[in-house]
Amino acid sequence: MNDTLGVLETAALLRELTAGLIAVDDFDRALAELVRIVRDAVPGATWCGFTALRAGEPAGVAASDDRLAELDDLRHGPDTPVMAAIRRREMTSSEDLTAEERWPVWTARARALGVRGVISAPVDVDEQVIGAINLYADSTAALAPRLQLTAMLLAEHAGLLLAAVRDRARQAAEAGERDASLLGEGVVGQAIGVIMTQRGCPAPEALEVLRSAASSLDIPLREVAERLVRTVSRSREG
Repeated sequence: MNDTLGVLETAALLRELTAGLIAVDDFDRALAELVRIVRDAVPGATWCGFTALRAGEPAGVAASDDRLAELDDLRHGPDTPVMAAIRRREMTSSEDLTAEERWPVWTARARALGVRGVISAPVDVDEQVIGAINLYADSTAALAPRLQLTAMLLAEHAGLLLAAVRDRARQAAEAGERDASLLGEGVVGQAIGVIMTQRGCPAPEALEVLRSAASSLDIPLREVAERLVRTVSRSREG
């Protein structure tokens, strides 16, 4: 019965993660949402953190409790469960930090903060980002071996969801660049100016009006712009 319940709980957690991140296009906000959901849903886990290593950027950290954020960052050097998981690309855990000897400096700080158990699972996001999801417990043996499978599934699912977040962020940035280009481009820019004048709206909203018209008429954006500018010019001449 317990194993079945564990499967159902894990499935529910993965669904909640998907629902929480499906529309997010900001990576740091996605990490904050991720650690909140995991902390609330995983039995035995008192806190959750995430460490992200991004190529050419400082390491990113998210924590369900800001007080424990330092345990997820790199200030303790390579001798931490987080870095062990990332470096070896395998799960690292300790059910009882009161007897742990592998990471002395990190462990002493973790114990001082009330942490008694840890599981760190590596997360592969894309070619530019890797990291680890970190579960912390405030009592020994709370992070039982059965939770290691949950952590592994969480890490795999989180990697897919975070990769999608980064894809959406890239697409949004590219769309923004295209919009900026369109706003200053010849007849399209003129048409946007006309709509702004008529509606008293900002340029991005005017561009969306133009796009909506192009979609409704099933013709290219530039052609809609040309028609609008032509119509306004004729009305002025008349």
